[in-house]
Amino acid sequence: MKKVSEIMTNDVVTVTPQDNVYEVAVKMKENDTGFIPVVENGDKLIGVITDRDLVIRCIAEKHPGSTAIDTVMTKGIKTASREMSVDEAAELMAEQQIRRLPVTEGDRLIGIVSIGDMAVRNIFADNAGEALSQISEQVH
Repeated sequence: MKKVSEIMTNDVVTVTPQDNVYEVAVKMKENDTGFIPVVENGDKLIGVITDRDLVIRCIAEKHPGSTAIDTVMTKGIKTASREMSVDEAAELMAEQQIRRLPVTEGDRLIGIVSIGDMAVRNIFADNAGEALSQISEQVH
């Protein structure tokens, strides 16, 4: 049984609470991603910010580009451990209806596992795989 550590992305782009939403948007564009973990003290995971967070909590609520990240980021997120099985991670992603899952050791961010990481390796739990494919289909 494969572990999360075998398929996760280790080189993760991050932002800190000192960055503003404009800086996050630029990082998303430069790195072609819609998901960036928010860390403090180097690698302590405190939340994530997604392109959807920027649209719903920033633009739609008319916050300017200088708005602090912690105003719009998602807090209280679920995480995986490096020792978690890929099936368990897939089930957690399906249950939470999320496409990316931060991987932590304690509260330190060490990687990200995504639906793409699983799909490339054709690794899906039967039930979780179906639920995860539904998450992807919901994106318009």
